[in-house]
Amino acid sequence: MLKAAGRLASKPTGPGFTGARIGRGGAAGLQAVRKAGRLPRARMRRVVVKVHIARARTRGAARAGIKAGAGAGAGARGGAGVRAFSRHLAYIQRDGVERYGTGGELYGRDGETIDGRAFAERSREDRHQFRIIVSPEDAQEIADLKATTRSLMMDMERDLGTRLDWVAVDHHNTGHPHTHIVIRGKDALGQDLVIARDYLMKGLRARAEEGLTQELGPRRDIEIARARYREVSLDRFTGIDHALERRAVEGRIELGAVSGPVSGAVARFERSLQRQRLAHLKGLHLAEQQGPDVWRLKPGWDRALKAMGCKGDIIRMLAAGITPGKDGPDVSRLRFFDERPDDAGPLTGTLIGHGPEDELTDRRFVLVEDFDGMPWHVPAGDERDAGMPPRGAVLEIARRRAAPMRADHVIADIAERSGGYYSDALHAAADPSASSAYRLAHKRRLEALRRAGIVERDSSGVWRVGDDYLDRAAGFEAGRGTSVALRVRSWMALEAQIEARADTWLDGDAVQGAGGGDNRLAQARAMRLAFLRRVGLLPEGEEVLSDVVRQRLRGEELRRAAQAESGRSGRAFQAMAAGDRFEGKVERWIDLARGRMAVIGNAKAFALIPWRADLERQRGRSLVVEAHKRGVSWTLDGGRGRGISR
Repeated sequence: MLKAAGRLASKPTGPGFTGARIGRGGAAGLQAVRKAGRLPRARMRRVVVKVHIARARTRGAARAGIKAGAGAGAGARGGAGVRAFSRHLAYIQRDGVERYGTGGELYGRDGETIDGRAFAERSREDRHQFRIIVSPEDAQEIADLKATTRSLMMDMERDLGTRLDWVAVDHHNTGHPHTHIVIRGKDALGQDLVIARDYLMKGLRARAEEGLTQELGPRRDIEIARARYREVSLDRFTGIDHALERRAVEGRIELGAVSGPVSGAVARFERSLQRQRLAHLKGLHLAEQQGPDVWRLKPGWDRALKAMGCKGDIIRMLAAGITPGKDGPDVSRLRFFDERPDDAGPLTGTLIGHGPEDELTDRRFVLVEDFDGMPWHVPAGDERDAGMPPRGAVLEIARRRAAPMRADHVIADIAERSGGYYSDALHAAADPSASSAYRLAHKRRLEALRRAGIVERDSSGVWRVGDDYLDRAAGFEAGRGTSVALRVRSWMALEAQIEARADTWLDGDAVQGAGGGDNRLAQARAMRLAFLRRVGLLPEGEEVLSDVVRQRLRGEELRRAAQAESGRSGRAFQAMAAGDRFEGKVERWIDLARGRMAVIGNAKAFALIPWRADLERQRGRSLVVEAHKRGVSWTLDGGRGRGISR
């Protein structure tokens, strides 16, 4: 087998097969692009189309430590898919997205109101879901955005040769109307819907621009000029910047006089735009003037502009999502965690909000206010709403060195024993207990890395894995923005800790000595000490609770929580001592000063155990819980151990 793998693992000599046209719409997308080219590009109405293929996480991928979207075919099965798809539908219908501040209204091919829950339920067994944002540049001039969207979807159905199950929502909250479209991952026959990459990246935009140009007519000279002039003062990478980039020689630009075949009013106008744009870049400290019409662009100017554009989009999205009259972060003071120096220490503060990183993907952010009152935007990866701490919780955010995933270590180990090769057969031989779903998750991981140029695969399905695989896999993770570690220091809000009859974060070693200064933490610590002395838990002159008092407070808090749950449900509380076992279903969680606790219950009794993130996926399922000296372990009905909750 290894010899055959070696013969098949040689690099292809030509450009190779890209697969860009595999799936529905490959030929139609090419035709749409060619048809759109009948008019000069400048005359076409411009439309920005963003596409994201959302894939729910399979159990095999979860066991392998692979995140949703890491591979080309990660599938959704059962409730996990419904919850993920329902969350996105709820988000795009949130309050404030319509013209008058109301929630968005789902619509489809016909005029009737769409039931989002029914759409999500139909998606229960879908492997994936297509999420599309269509943003016409001249959206304000469109008389009926819904009719325009329906026309585009009819064109898409003709291109793909199948009826689509889709819903859409129009957004008017950003000052630039746009439409969110969600398409199920099944065709009219119930088969997996596979759309050619070329169509999603080019063909759909060409169809949208063609339809809008027919509806509004070609762009006039004055419209083109106004659009170009608006780019002069934008703090993002623009079309003018593209022209400057092409013109620059080692960062140096000489505008000079216009002459030759490109001279004339248009060329003079473009030169004027470039001159004004360079002056704007100078104000941003991204360019400097070295003489009359001679400029030099600073190293990294293009990356800086692109980063500014992304941050501007985030600020506008946050500002648009703040309902008038309600509390929200001061976005004008917002700072970004990824701008902090690499050697900066952890950032600690309170959670003031969270949401999607953009309106398309499942990547999320958190807003944290440090104890000096500064709001921070922090990328949180694929954290889910269900696992987020409550508003006011104390968080610690630190940079995390990008590391390979668990699946990468398995792949590297098999490759090391197999002469640098990995395949499904080699995996099965190395680990006979590995299920097909588990092995498939590893192949999906490798497929994602293949697209990034990290590994190679031959036609027989054998992967060539280099000696530096783990280092390159870690670099891949760093590029995906997974370099932030978010840790909950307290599930209880800072203010609630001040007079809590519990062992709180304010009582711990991390905040001892914070009594000086005038920030929120120092004030809260001083007020906490005053309360503890007032109720007799802390002697005068001392600032640290004894271990005995802290242990007693922890026990009292747990007993109060158990009594509250007993009163609510009428069931008995089952305390867990070392050696005890308890069987029940994962019901919910409760947040205490000591941490988040899971409620595991049956018809007659319940237990409280420390919460772990992977318990969220087991909601409603029966577990067997066993207490040990060093924590609590739990086992699924199938008998598979799932680790220790401390």
